[in-house]
Amino acid sequence: MPVNKDVLLDKVQKPFARFLFAHGAGAPMDSTFMQQASAAIATRGVEVVRFEFPYMAARRTEGHRRPPDRAEKLLACWDELIRHYAGENLPLFIGGKSMGGRMATLWAADNYENLCRGLVCFGYPFHPPGKPEKLRVDHLAACQMPLQIIQGERDALGSREEVTGYGLDPSIGLHWLTAADHDLKPLRSSGHSHAEHIDTAAEVATAFMRKILNT
Repeated sequence: MPVNKDVLLDKVQKPFARFLFAHGAGAPMDSTFMQQASAAIATRGVEVVRFEFPYMAARRTEGHRRPPDRAEKLLACWDELIRHYAGENLPLFIGGKSMGGRMATLWAADNYENLCRGLVCFGYPFHPPGKPEKLRVDHLAACQMPLQIIQGERDALGSREEVTGYGLDPSIGLHWLTAADHDLKPLRSSGHSHAEHIDTAAEVATAFMRKILNT
Protein backbone atom coordinates (compact mmCIF):
# COMPACT_ATOMS: atom_id res chain seq x y z
CA MET A 1 0.00 0.00 0.00
CA PRO A 2 1.53 3.35 -0.97
CA VAL A 3 1.87 5.84 1.88
CA ASN A 4 2.66 9.51 2.07
CA LYS A 5 6.42 9.91 1.81
CA ASP A 6 6.54 13.59 2.78
CA VAL A 7 8.32 13.94 6.11
CA LEU A 8 9.68 16.69 8.31
CA LEU A 9 13.23 16.15 9.47
CA ASP A 10 14.80 17.71 12.57
CA LYS A 11 18.47 17.22 11.76
CA VAL A 12 21.29 16.83 14.24
CA GLN A 13 24.97 17.32 13.45
CA LYS A 14 26.11 14.09 15.14
CA PRO A 15 22.98 12.11 16.10
CA PHE A 16 23.24 9.03 18.29
CA ALA A 17 19.78 7.75 17.26
CA ARG A 18 16.78 8.41 15.05
CA PHE A 19 13.18 8.80 16.28
CA LEU A 20 10.30 8.10 13.88
CA PHE A 21 7.56 10.29 15.39
CA ALA A 22 3.81 9.97 14.59
CA HIS A 23 1.11 12.57 15.23
CA GLY A 24 -2.14 12.09 17.15
CA ALA A 25 -5.62 11.63 15.70
CA GLY A 26 -6.54 15.27 15.25
CA ALA A 27 -3.39 17.32 14.68
CA PRO A 28 -0.81 17.06 11.85
CA MET A 29 2.94 16.51 11.95
CA ASP A 30 3.56 20.27 12.02
CA SER A 31 1.25 21.06 14.94
CA THR A 32 2.69 23.20 17.72
CA PHE A 33 3.14 20.20 20.01
CA MET A 34 4.87 18.11 17.36
CA GLN A 35 7.19 20.96 16.42
CA GLN A 36 8.13 21.76 20.01
CA ALA A 37 8.60 18.15 21.07
CA SER A 38 10.66 17.34 17.99
CA ALA A 39 12.92 20.35 18.49
CA ALA A 40 13.46 19.49 22.15
CA ILE A 41 14.38 15.89 21.29
CA ALA A 42 16.69 16.97 18.47
CA THR A 43 18.64 19.35 20.73
CA ARG A 44 19.51 16.28 22.79
CA GLY A 45 21.18 14.44 19.92
CA VAL A 46 18.37 12.50 18.28
CA GLU A 47 17.39 13.00 14.63
CA VAL A 48 13.59 13.23 14.48
CA VAL A 49 11.55 12.15 11.45
CA ARG A 50 7.92 13.28 11.51
CA PHE A 51 5.38 11.86 9.08
CA GLU A 52 1.64 11.82 8.45
CA PHE A 53 -0.78 8.94 8.13
CA PRO A 54 -2.65 8.83 4.77
CA TYR A 55 -5.86 10.42 6.10
CA MET A 56 -3.97 13.37 7.55
CA ALA A 57 -1.93 13.85 4.38
CA ALA A 58 -5.20 13.85 2.39
CA ARG A 59 -6.51 16.73 4.49
CA ARG A 60 -3.83 18.97 3.01
CA THR A 61 -4.90 18.30 -0.58
CA GLU A 62 -8.65 18.04 0.00
CA GLY A 63 -8.95 20.99 2.35
CA HIS A 64 -11.34 19.38 4.82
CA ARG A 65 -11.10 17.19 7.91
CA ARG A 66 -11.21 13.43 7.65
CA PRO A 67 -11.45 10.84 10.43
CA PRO A 68 -8.45 8.59 11.07
CA ASP A 69 -7.97 5.61 8.79
CA ARG A 70 -8.76 2.11 10.03
CA ALA A 71 -6.10 0.54 12.22
CA GLU A 72 -5.00 -1.79 9.41
CA LYS A 73 -4.10 1.15 7.18
CA LEU A 74 -2.38 3.04 9.98
CA LEU A 75 -0.32 -0.03 10.84
CA ALA A 76 0.60 -0.60 7.19
CA CYS A 77 1.88 2.97 7.09
CA TRP A 78 3.95 2.38 10.23
CA ASP A 79 5.32 -0.87 8.83
CA GLU A 80 6.49 0.64 5.54
CA LEU A 81 8.19 3.60 7.20
CA ILE A 82 9.85 1.48 9.89
CA ARG A 83 11.26 -0.92 7.32
CA HIS A 84 12.61 2.00 5.32
CA TYR A 85 14.32 3.80 8.19
CA ALA A 86 15.49 0.64 9.96
CA GLY A 87 17.73 -0.04 7.00
CA GLU A 88 19.78 3.10 7.58
CA ASN A 89 22.82 3.56 9.80
CA LEU A 90 21.27 4.97 13.01
CA PRO A 91 19.56 3.01 15.81
CA LEU A 92 15.83 3.47 15.27
CA PHE A 93 13.27 4.32 17.94
CA ILE A 94 9.59 4.75 17.17
CA GLY A 95 6.61 6.33 18.88
CA GLY A 96 4.19 9.17 18.83
CA LYS A 97 1.62 11.42 20.36
CA SER A 98 -1.61 9.74 21.55
CA MET A 99 -3.01 7.66 18.66
CA GLY A 100 0.33 7.71 16.85
CA GLY A 101 2.00 6.15 19.87
CA ARG A 102 -0.78 3.62 20.36
CA MET A 103 -0.43 2.44 16.75
CA ALA A 104 3.30 2.07 17.29
CA THR A 105 2.65 -0.20 20.28
CA LEU A 106 0.20 -2.29 18.24
CA TRP A 107 2.81 -2.66 15.52
CA ALA A 108 5.44 -3.64 18.11
CA ALA A 109 3.15 -6.25 19.69
CA ASP A 110 2.80 -8.10 16.38
CA ASN A 111 6.29 -7.73 14.92
CA TYR A 112 9.18 -9.77 16.22
CA GLU A 113 11.93 -8.66 13.87
CA ASN A 114 14.79 -6.68 15.35
CA LEU A 115 14.02 -3.47 13.45
CA CYS A 116 13.70 -0.97 16.32
CA ARG A 117 15.44 -0.46 19.64
CA GLY A 118 12.59 1.04 21.65
CA LEU A 119 9.29 2.87 21.75
CA VAL A 120 8.24 6.21 23.28
CA CYS A 121 4.63 7.37 23.74
CA PHE A 122 3.58 10.89 24.70
CA GLY A 123 0.07 10.95 26.20
CA TYR A 124 -0.86 7.32 25.63
CA PRO A 125 -4.65 6.91 25.11
CA PHE A 126 -5.30 4.20 27.68
CA HIS A 127 -9.01 4.41 26.86
CA PRO A 128 -11.27 6.35 24.46
CA PRO A 129 -12.66 9.74 25.57
CA GLY A 130 -15.38 9.26 28.16
CA LYS A 131 -15.10 5.45 28.07
CA PRO A 132 -12.75 4.44 30.90
CA GLU A 133 -14.06 0.88 30.78
CA LYS A 134 -12.68 0.27 27.25
CA LEU A 135 -9.03 -0.22 28.09
CA ARG A 136 -6.28 -0.32 25.46
CA VAL A 137 -3.62 -2.07 27.52
CA ASP A 138 -3.78 -5.82 26.87
CA HIS A 139 -1.21 -5.75 24.07
CA LEU A 140 1.36 -3.54 25.82
CA ALA A 141 3.15 -6.37 27.61
CA ALA A 142 3.56 -8.12 24.23
CA CYS A 143 5.61 -5.28 22.72
CA GLN A 144 8.88 -6.77 21.54
CA MET A 145 10.97 -3.78 22.59
CA PRO A 146 11.41 -1.50 25.62
CA LEU A 147 8.52 0.93 26.09
CA GLN A 148 8.52 4.36 27.75
CA ILE A 149 5.25 6.25 28.32
CA ILE A 150 5.26 9.92 29.30
CA GLN A 151 1.86 10.90 30.68
CA GLY A 152 0.11 13.85 32.28
CA GLU A 153 -1.22 13.17 35.76
CA ARG A 154 -4.68 14.44 34.81
CA ASP A 155 -4.81 13.03 31.28
CA ALA A 156 -8.49 12.44 30.43
CA LEU A 157 -7.49 9.33 28.46
CA GLY A 158 -5.57 7.80 31.33
CA SER A 159 -4.91 9.73 34.52
CA ARG A 160 -2.40 8.73 37.17
CA GLU A 161 -5.22 7.60 39.44
CA GLU A 162 -6.69 5.40 36.71
CA VAL A 163 -3.46 3.92 35.38
CA THR A 164 -2.20 3.02 38.84
CA GLY A 165 -5.01 0.49 39.05
CA TYR A 166 -4.34 -1.19 35.69
CA GLY A 167 -1.60 -3.51 36.91
CA LEU A 168 0.65 -2.78 33.93
CA ASP A 169 3.69 -4.94 33.33
CA PRO A 170 6.50 -3.51 35.51
CA SER A 171 8.84 -3.46 32.52
CA ILE A 172 6.81 -0.58 31.02
CA GLY A 173 8.35 2.76 31.87
CA LEU A 174 5.91 5.40 33.13
CA HIS A 175 6.92 9.00 33.76
CA TRP A 176 4.26 11.33 35.18
CA LEU A 177 4.16 15.06 34.51
CA THR A 178 2.70 17.11 37.35
CA ALA A 179 -0.90 18.30 36.83
CA ALA A 180 -0.59 17.85 33.04
CA ASP A 181 -3.39 17.02 30.59
CA HIS A 182 -3.40 14.91 27.42
CA ASP A 183 -1.23 17.48 25.63
CA LEU A 184 1.16 17.59 28.60
CA LYS A 185 -0.12 21.06 29.49
CA PRO A 186 -0.16 21.67 33.27
CA LEU A 187 -2.54 23.66 35.42
CA ARG A 188 -1.27 27.19 36.04
CA SER A 189 -1.45 26.57 39.77
CA SER A 190 1.06 23.71 39.45
CA GLY A 191 4.03 26.04 39.13
CA HIS A 192 5.05 24.37 35.87
CA SER A 193 4.77 25.63 32.29
CA HIS A 194 3.85 23.74 29.12
CA ALA A 195 7.28 24.44 27.67
CA GLU A 196 8.89 23.04 30.81
CA HIS A 197 6.86 19.84 30.58
CA ILE A 198 7.68 19.35 26.90
CA ASP A 199 11.34 19.84 27.73
CA THR A 200 11.11 17.31 30.56
CA ALA A 201 9.34 14.86 28.26
CA ALA A 202 12.14 15.20 25.71
CA GLU A 203 14.74 14.65 28.42
CA VAL A 204 12.98 11.50 29.64
CA ALA A 205 12.65 10.20 26.08
CA THR A 206 16.29 10.73 25.14
CA ALA A 207 17.58 9.40 28.48
CA PHE A 208 15.55 6.24 27.79
CA MET A 209 17.18 5.93 24.38
CA ARG A 210 20.69 6.49 25.75
CA LYS A 211 20.14 3.88 28.47
CA ILE A 212 19.12 1.27 25.89
CA LEU A 213 22.09 2.09 23.67
CA ASN A 214 24.53 2.47 26.60
CA THR A 215 25.69 5.84 25.33
